[in-house]
Amino acid sequence: MIVTPTSLKDCFLIEPTVHKDSRGIFFESFNKRVLEEELNVSLNFVQDNHSVSKKGVLRGLHFQKGRYSQAKLVRVIQGEALDVIVDLRKDSPTYGNHFKIKLSGENNQLVLIPKGMAHGFLALKNDTIFTYKCDEYYHTESEAGIIFNDEDLRIDWEFSIKDIILSEKDKNLPRLKELGL
Repeated sequence: MIVTPTSLKDCFLIEPTVHKDSRGIFFESFNKRVLEEELNVSLNFVQDNHSVSKKGVLRGLHFQKGRYSQAKLVRVIQGEALDVIVDLRKDSPTYGNHFKIKLSGENNQLVLIPKGMAHGFLALKNDTIFTYKCDEYYHTESEAGIIFNDEDLRIDWEFSIKDIILSEKDKNLPRLKELGL
């Protein structure tokens, strides 16, 4: 497993060792001991989430506030998604910056997102299966988000805005500066 820092403090790209032969492939998508030793962190994932999206569906940018803040380990099992993370930690040197990467069922990459970051993804293919582990349970009252096209974040979603499909909730998310974080 290769663990590489991203441009956001404490956010890491994880590339599993893939074993391939005539039967197909095998790899460890998560190994708590290896990640804890490599990153010198304690991981305690308590919930797995799974979504299936058609091409153009954008989910995010979401996060949970306060004591229900979540660290996440995200990956795409099938299809392809543009994954975007925004650092919301005021004391971080990368506050307000974002990192994006294409995750797919072919590249098998994962991203470890620490607490205090917003996260979203755009499905680039039909039937994109996106999964993620969370270290805190979902808590409705702590749910929050930022509008995907916040001009201050300058995220290039690499997709026609008119073709993006959003939930009603995600269409009405505030801009970062309106959150008062």
